[in-house]
Formats: sequence, structure tokens, C-alpha cells
Amino acid sequence: MTLAAKRWQQHAIIGGVGALFAVLALLPLAWPLIGLLRREPGEVLQGMEVFGSSRPWVLLARSLGLSGAVVIGALVIGTPMGLLVARTDLAGRRVLLFAHGFPMFLPPFLLALGWFYLLGRQGFLGSETSASLLFHPLGHVAVLSLAFAPVVTALVVLGLWNLDPNLEEAARVVARPARVAIGILLPAVWPSVALAGILVFALAFSELGVPMFLRVDVYPAAVFSRLGGIDYDPGEAFLLALPLVPVAVAMVVLERRLFRKRPLDVLGLRHRSREPLPLGAWRGILSAACWGLALLSLLPLAALAVRAGTGGGFAQIGRWVGGGLFNSLLGSGLAATAIVGIGAILGHGYARRLPASRFLDLVGVLAFVAPAVLLGVGLIALWNRPDTRFIYGGIGIIVVGYVARYAMIGIRTMAVAVAQSPLSLEQAASAFGAGFARRLMTIVLPLHRRALMAAWLLAVVFCLRDLETAVLYYPPGWEPLTVRIFTLEANGPEAVVAGLAILHVVMTAAVLAAGALVLSRRQRA
Repeated sequence: MTLAAKRWQQHAIIGGVGALFAVLALLPLAWPLIGLLRREPGEVLQGMEVFGSSRPWVLLARSLGLSGAVVIGALVIGTPMGLLVARTDLAGRRVLLFAHGFPMFLPPFLLALGWFYLLGRQGFLGSETSASLLFHPLGHVAVLSLAFAPVVTALVVLGLWNLDPNLEEAARVVARPARVAIGILLPAVWPSVALAGILVFALAFSELGVPMFLRVDVYPAAVFSRLGGIDYDPGEAFLLALPLVPVAVAMVVLERRLFRKRPLDVLGLRHRSREPLPLGAWRGILSAACWGLALLSLLPLAALAVRAGTGGGFAQIGRWVGGGLFNSLLGSGLAATAIVGIGAILGHGYARRLPASRFLDLVGVLAFVAPAVLLGVGLIALWNRPDTRFIYGGIGIIVVGYVARYAMIGIRTMAVAVAQSPLSLEQAASAFGAGFARRLMTIVLPLHRRALMAAWLLAVVFCLRDLETAVLYYPPGWEPLTVRIFTLEANGPEAVVAGLAILHVVMTAAVLAAGALVLSRRQRA
């Protein structure tokens, strides 16, 4: 194949996949602005009257403040936990990491439901005081801080596992463990802490289930209320989504400023086998504190199981689950496959700095950190029309929404993996005439099959836990399990709702266990 033909093939493949991804992810985010430009000036001015009152701005400021408080709470819990688990001789630290991290793979709404069964007025440990604290902004911040703290912990652990051991070993020659941790490890891992803060803020701001369940007024819930019920007004919902555009852009700008000079090839898990820092006399106290915190995170799951078991909820799951379980598994599986397919092409391009790849990665980041309700109203406006009814009326719109929001998982996972592999393999194949497609199929994909499998599993878990995106537009009969539980919570029997929540927990645990088994076998092979 000639050099011109190789370039044409590369541009055609990346351009085609990139155009498809832009339609799926970028166009819905821009649609509220496009819709605004297509309206008559008088109609726009009339619609803008919704911003004449103080309520939208108060709600927006309140949501930003609550999300910032959740970030602080998650950083306070997750940063020291990550440092202790990754680099000290904490008791049972690998099991502790799994126990502490498991709740982050679940919808936070399920955790709030478990806390309600514990601390609600009729809860196992409940009273008037505990119920009033739970149904308060403080309860909202506490529930989400505990739910998202494992995100911080996981990123700090990954950052420390990847830290050059020579820095730490040189410091340990002349300094005590505490000084090494404070003076070397924490400053070195600050990019991971900053990234965790951005992710937690995005997840907390997008969250719909927890604030609606705890009766806490937030801006995304106000937009959601215009898409259903007695306040149905989709036109106003699109206008209310406009102030969310600068919020999304601000998070992307912050992410770019923090990480634009951080090369992908320094990421990865390459230095896990170092001697841990001894905690000495503090080992018992700190181990008990960390295990206590991990068990506290799991406590709402135990409450869900007890509520379901004592009320006969498990026996009635089959009658109430409907198509929720099948819809969740089908939609998540299809979306994860598409995410890995897109990520394989665009992630490879981003790692190799191919044309347009940086812009497409930015689109993926924007779709992930943008408030879910902004993406949701854009998807409704773009796809809810007669010509696209075959997508909007079935599982297709669920898959499209998942791909748009979570494609970044596939892109970044593949980019990190490709950046750590030698470019010479692809250059040698190109020298012998292999085109872009052949190099991808015979070298890149086989070489990084473990990364592709990890990206698929991670994408499946994120799609399974999604509530805030799918609840905006799920077609009748195609609601995922998270939406099924959320809609039943208001009028369904408590034991049945708790049983369905445990079904979701078991499904997530099974997917994670299967993934760990497959990846460990591939590693040994």
C-alpha cells in the first residue's frame, strides 16, 4: 500500500468514527444552543422570563455549593485512605480497598435508600433527629461524600502505585515515614487528587436520585421536573439547561489546564511491589479507623438486605422486576461494546497524536463531566422526532445515551495502554506495507486485549449504575433496573424495593467478579 493510500485510510477511519462520536456526544450538548438560535426573537425573550426570578439562580448556586461540599467531604475521606492503603502496612489493605471501593460502582440512590432504612423515622436506628438530619442538605452531602470518596481513594492509590520508587527510597534514607508521606508522596500525587475532585464534582452535580429522594432542591431536579408530571414544559426545560453549558465548559477547561502537560505514557500500574511504610504503634488504630470507615460505607447495603429479608421482598422480586434486569444488561452490554469500539480507534489516535484526536478526546471529557440533565435534554430534542422513532422508541436511545456519556472510559483506557507500548511495532509493520486498518487489527488490538476487556467491564459497570441520564428519556417498557427501582420507590412496597436494590448490588458484584476472574486468567496466560 502506498504512503498516500495509508494516510487516506487512516483519515477515513478516524474521521468516520470521530464523526459518529461527535453526532452521538457533541451534537446533543450543543442542541439547546442550536434550538435557541432557531427560535423567533420574541419567543426567545418570552422564554427568558424564566430567568427573571431569583429561584433558578438560587437553585444553581445551591447546587454548585452542595457539589463543592461533597468534593471537600470526599477528598477528606479518600485522600488519607488512599495514602494509607497504597503505601503503608495497614492490616488487610487489599481486601479493605475492595470493601471501601465497592459502593462507588452502585447508584448513590441505592445507598441513600439504605441510609433511610437505617436512619429514617421508622428505620432500624432511626429517630426524629436522625430523620431530620438525613432529609437535610447535610444528609445529602454526607451520603454523597461517602458514596464518592472511593473515587478519590482509587485515583490516589493508582497515582501512588505508579510513582517512581527512586523518589521515595531516596527520601526514606534520611526521613521518617510520616515525613516521606507528607513531603514526597502527597505532593507527587496531587494531579490524581485534582482529577478526583473534578470527577466527584461532575458526579455530584449530575446526581438526581439522591437529592430527589432526600427532598433537597437542586438545579438538575428543577430541569427534570419540566420533562414530566404536572410541570411538564419541555421548552422551558431546554432553556433551563442553558446555564449548565458554562458549568460543563468550566470543568473541561480546568481539566485541560491541570493535565495538558501530563503525558499518557507515565500512567499505569508499574511499581506496586515496594516495601510498605511501617505505621509502628499507629498500625492498630489506623487499621481500625479505615476498616470502620469501609464498613460504614457498606452499612446501607446491609440495611437493604435486612429490609428485603424481613419483609419477604426477595420472594416477590420476580413479580415486580419486569424487564428492568434484562434491559439493564442488554443496554449496558451493547453500549459497552460500542464504547470499546470507539475507544479503540480514538484512544489509539489520541496516544499517537493523530489529527483531530485531541479534539475528539475533549468531546469525550465534555460529555462525561457535563451535567447529565444537559446531555439528556439534548438527546430528547435531537432524537425525539418521527424520522428517528426507531431509535427513540426502544433500547437504541438508552444505548446512545450511555455511549455519549461514558465513551471517555474507552478512549482514555485505550490511550493509556497504547502510550505505554512501543511505536516501533507499528512503524515496522507500516514499513512492510501494512495500512492503518491492518496495523490496528493485527498489532494494536491483540496487543492491548486486556486493556480492551478492562474498558468493556468498566463501561458496563458505569452504564449499569446510571440513573440520572436514562431516567430523563427511557421509552415505555425499556426502563433499566435503576429506573425501575427509582419509580417504584414512591409507591411500591418497601421490602420489594429493597429486594430489587439488592438484586442490583448482586448483579454489579457478579460483573466485577467475572471481570476480575477473566483478567487474572489472561494475566497468568
